[in-house]
Amino acid sequence: MGMSGGGSSDGAVPRINVTPLIDVLLVLLIIFMVITPVKPSKFEAKVPAEPKEQQNIEVKPNPLTLVVSINRATRGILLNNEAMGTVDEPEALTARLAEEFKKRADGGVFREGTNEVEKTLFIKSPTSVRYGDVVKVIDAAKMAGAQPIGLQIDDLTAE
Repeated sequence: MGMSGGGSSDGAVPRINVTPLIDVLLVLLIIFMVITPVKPSKFEAKVPAEPKEQQNIEVKPNPLTLVVSINRATRGILLNNEAMGTVDEPEALTARLAEEFKKRADGGVFREGTNEVEKTLFIKSPTSVRYGDVVKVIDAAKMAGAQPIGLQIDDLTAE
């Protein structure tokens, strides 16, 4: 028998040659590495469209827009030009925003094209305000349920 391991010392001992198997394995590994798609990573940003040629259009602000302003000198908070306490005591802001969001939910004020309640909020602050103060205001707005929260820093050099 060719494969039997009888007691004979003059017979050939079968051994598997693994060199071609390793070569095949490496070729397959390289092929799979090449054809495996790399997951594309991207950062999605919404860029405003080019302005239209009509410059004399009067744009009225959306009455549902909520803007929280931070005054650098007094560290006061304003919600649509209505005083809402200070950066150190934002509880009045949180309560007022929660009340406004509840009114919107009861009144059926939804974000355009969705069935989510409109809770968009913008925080307007000059660049000279401390980062920690802005974060306190963001935390207060999040506690009230605001989402998304946008930051606005343009045209605030006078404050």
